[in-house]
Amino acid sequence: MKAKLFVPTLPDYCRQRLQRALQSRHAFTVRRAQILLASADGASPDQIAHRFGCTAATVRNALHDYQRLGLTCLPPRSCRPHSAKPVLDQRFTEPLKHLLHQSPRLFGYPTSLWTLQLLARTCHGKGWTPRQLSIETVRQALKRLGIRWRRAKHWITSPDPAYRRKKAARDRLLRLAEAHPDWVLGFADEVWWSRLALPTVNVWDQEDQPLRLVEAVADRQDPDPKALACYGLLRYDTGDMLLRFVQGRPVSQVTEDFLGWVCAQLAAAGKKALLLVWDNASWHVSGRVRAWIRAHNRQAKRQGGVRILMCCLPVKSPWLNPIEPKWAHGKRAIVEPERKLSAQEIQERVCGYYHCDLLPSLVQEPKKTKTPKTQKQVA
Repeated sequence: MKAKLFVPTLPDYCRQRLQRALQSRHAFTVRRAQILLASADGASPDQIAHRFGCTAATVRNALHDYQRLGLTCLPPRSCRPHSAKPVLDQRFTEPLKHLLHQSPRLFGYPTSLWTLQLLARTCHGKGWTPRQLSIETVRQALKRLGIRWRRAKHWITSPDPAYRRKKAARDRLLRLAEAHPDWVLGFADEVWWSRLALPTVNVWDQEDQPLRLVEAVADRQDPDPKALACYGLLRYDTGDMLLRFVQGRPVSQVTEDFLGWVCAQLAAAGKKALLLVWDNASWHVSGRVRAWIRAHNRQAKRQGGVRILMCCLPVKSPWLNPIEPKWAHGKRAIVEPERKLSAQEIQERVCGYYHCDLLPSLVQEPKKTKTPKTQKQVA
């Protein structure tokens, strides 16, 4: 038979300490003092549990701890090891940073925004963690590794009241493009390529001369313009860029020419529809461009060709258009801080960076001037 579990006769100093423990502010200490005093008076674990409204296992744990630790078992303490090794340690700092700079869509998630839950699932899928961690564990790990975690929606906002509806329309085109292989999702935008060096890329002069900035300035005798306008369309399926430079500035007429050229390129590739996503520029939403798209779709339906399904992004929401960072990277790549590039060099460098052919520039037609009506002579 097992020996009975009880507290032997307590010395006076132990009983006095247990009496003082009854006045502790910690309920854990008070309960253990009650259990030890009752056991010393001869009560069984079941009787103690019934008297103080706890389980018999709680009483037995207290008695076992007293036999093993003595009166040091009274204060509450954590049962966790004090030197627990974190699951995500310093080895994963760089891999986590690289992971957070990629889109979740590359890992099969239907969103472009990382969340702590998606990050925990991805880390477990890559074999970095033995199990899927909780959200709080991932947050603490990122904080410990020095990786700041802040939801983008907390600081990226759009003043458009129809933001959700327009973003849902863009997401619908993403799903349509994935479901139809012969449809192309394209993100369009326009950009100006400046020929003057920006202050952020200016360089210092010769080493033996006083330090001063070298800045390119406009020359009145220079026949080339200060900046060149360029239309671009990013194909979401292949990541290729379709570019056309413009002699002039973006207007409705040039937009029609660019869309017609893009449709011809896609038709040659065997595509049937262009799901066009762009912003609310005046030459995008003008009545002339919308009328041209309707006429183009009617002609494509009768004679065959690439139809255009247009979707406008919310106001001031460049993060929804993946062509925007393409422009930023391209400007950093082609800049020449030591001299001013010519218009031809700008076009060659841009086309070389985006791996596309240099084609003749689209021409902005001059506005037609109305001839004044001759006033009737008064007899």
